[in-house]
Amino acid sequence: MTNRATLGRDLLRAAHLTPGLTRADAARALGTGTGTTTEIVVRLLGEHLLAEGPPSATGRRGRPTRPLVAHPEGPLVLAAAISHEDWRLRVVELGGAVVAETGGPHGAGGPDAVLAAVRAAARGALRRFPRRVRGAGLAVPGLVREAHLLDAPLLGWHDVDLRAAWPRSPDLPADLVLAGNDARCAAVAEAVRGRAAGSRLHLHLHLDAGLGGALTTDGQLLDGARGSAGEFGHLPFGDPARRCGCGASGCWGTALDGAALARLLGEQDPPDPVSHGHRVLDRAGAGDPAAGRAVAVVARALGRGTAGLVNALDADLVTLGGLAGRVLDVAPGEVRAALEAGSMAVRRSSPAVLAAAALGADGPLVGAGELVWSRWWDRPAGPRGAG
Repeated sequence: MTNRATLGRDLLRAAHLTPGLTRADAARALGTGTGTTTEIVVRLLGEHLLAEGPPSATGRRGRPTRPLVAHPEGPLVLAAAISHEDWRLRVVELGGAVVAETGGPHGAGGPDAVLAAVRAAARGALRRFPRRVRGAGLAVPGLVREAHLLDAPLLGWHDVDLRAAWPRSPDLPADLVLAGNDARCAAVAEAVRGRAAGSRLHLHLHLDAGLGGALTTDGQLLDGARGSAGEFGHLPFGDPARRCGCGASGCWGTALDGAALARLLGEQDPPDPVSHGHRVLDRAGAGDPAAGRAVAVVARALGRGTAGLVNALDADLVTLGGLAGRVLDVAPGEVRAALEAGSMAVRRSSPAVLAAAALGADGPLVGAGELVWSRWWDRPAGPRGAG
C-alpha cells in the first residue's frame, strides 16, 4: 500500500471514529501538513468515500469549519445479530449511523430458517444500495470460530456455518464476511461507540443464557489463538458440585443466569432462562422481597468473580451487558461491595470503574458492524477506493 493510500485509510478511520472531524483535526490526527491533508481529503471526496457537512460556527474569525461526514453514496456495511428470541439487520454508514433496519422473531425456528430470513433481508439491502456495501458481520450467542458456530446452547444450534446468513455477491468478499460471539461484539461496540472509548484496558462481561465477554485495549479487541477467547463464564468461580452444559463443573456462569435465579426461588429450570431472568429482575426492581433476595445472591457472585478478573487483568474499566447490566442497576450495593471485598488492596486504591454498558441490547449488533469496518481498514490492499 502506498503512503498516500495509508493516509487515506487512516483518515477514513479517523472520520469514522470521530464525529465532527474537520480538516484541521485530520491534519493533527495524521501528523501531516495542511497541503497533504487537503490533497487526501479532496481525493476521498471525489471518490465518494467522504463528504463535507454544513459549516459549523466556531465563534472565531475566518472560514467556517466543515466536518467530514459519510458521503450519501459512500460505503456501507451490513450488521446482523441473532438473540434468543429474534434477529435484526442494519445497514450502517461510515461514522456508525444506521440508514436502514429490519428484523423479526424467530420463535423455535432452526438455523436454516433463521439464517434464510437474514439472507433474504441482506439480499434486499444489496438491491436497495447497489455497489455500496463493503462487507457483513453477524453476532450470535454462542462459541464462534472464524465463521463457524460451534455451539449455541441457548438456540439449540450446533456446528452451523454462519456464512449461510449472507447471499453470494461481489459486494460481500469472503474476507469481509465475519461472525463473532455476541459478547465479544458487544465489547467492541462499547470500545468504539460506548463507555469504553478512551479506555486503556477494558473488560466487558455480557450475561444472557451464559456469561461471556472480551478485553479491548485502546479500542482493539484482544483475541485468542483461535478467535474464541472470553469464555469467562467457564471460570471455576461457581458451585463445584454443579455441572455446566460445557462439560465442566463449578462454572461461574451457572451461578449468575436466569436458571440460577430460578433455583434460588425454588423454581424449576426455565425453558427460556434469559426472559425468566429479566422477569425476576423486574420483580426485584418493583420491590418483591423473594426476587430481591435471589438477585442479591447473584449480584454478590457477579461482584466476586469480577474482582478476580480485575485482580488478574488490571482493567481500568469494566462494563456489564445483558442481564449483568440489569443486576448492577437493581442491586448496585451488593455488586460493588462484593467487588471491593474481593479486590486486592492495591486495586482498591485505584479501582476499576464499573458501569452498565451504554449500548444495552444494541451492543452485539453495533459491534458486528464495527468488526467489518475494522477489517476493511486493515485489508492488505487497503479500503476499496481509498488508494
